Amino acid sequence: MASAVANLRAVNAGNSRFNKEALSWDSRPFVNEASQAAAKAITAKLKSLDWQPKQVLEIGCGTGILSFLIAPHVDRVVAVDAAEGMIDVLKQKIEKAVAPKNILPLAVLLEDPEDPQLPSTNAATKDGARQKFDLITSHLVLHHIPDLRGVLKTMLGCLAPGGRVMLTDFQDYGPEAKRFHALSKLDGVERHGINVEQMSSLMSDVGFSNVSILPEWSMPKMVEKFDGEFGAEGKPANDSQGERVAVPFVLCYGEKPR
Repeated sequence: MASAVANLRAVNAGNSRFNKEALSWDSRPFVNEASQAAAKAITAKLKSLDWQPKQVLEIGCGTGILSFLIAPHVDRVVAVDAAEGMIDVLKQKIEKAVAPKNILPLAVLLEDPEDPQLPSTNAATKDGARQKFDLITSHLVLHHIPDLRGVLKTMLGCLAPGGRVMLTDFQDYGPEAKRFHALSKLDGVERHGINVEQMSSLMSDVGFSNVSILPEWSMPKMVEKFDGEFGAEGKPANDSQGERVAVPFVLCYGEKPR
């Protein structure tokens, strides 16, 4: 029970932060550039596999930047996020004439593959088993998850047999990885990047096959030179603050056995 309470507190802390930041989220260059790089890594992986998914689930979709990039290439993206503020922004974006219409936004903390908020396999009655997906994506989400094993089990349960996960996040490259987040932005941060060896072992233990976790790209990010340098806003107040570092990103890949 204590563990469950701690997990819920961590999730609520993260949701509070992201609800506040939802309206300004799309205006951040790093957020957009990282999402574009993630989409490029995912599509390159699909090409290397000579495999094209039709039904995609994005967990922790935020305002849907990655969903928008993937949607033109698939039949549907079900985009879920526990932060209602993020989903509200995504819904507003979808209403615009130029937006893809094959994105289904859902405000839900997804912990059960049979969550009734997920689409049903019976579209007419919306009853019965929940839809299973060909591909599950997430981007810059895993480092916010208190219980990685639990979310990976949920992902495995949401996949169709032979389905795959392609999860992108920054890599834990040592003590310096902590500087990815400014001190004022640590609410809801559970780990400072993805440890390749630990994540590979965890994915295999949960039941994924053909697991691979490989560096895919790196990109510059402005970080604090010392804790708290950026103040409450979490960003440089002038050109003398912060320093630019290269942050490595990994793609975590696994398959659900048939």
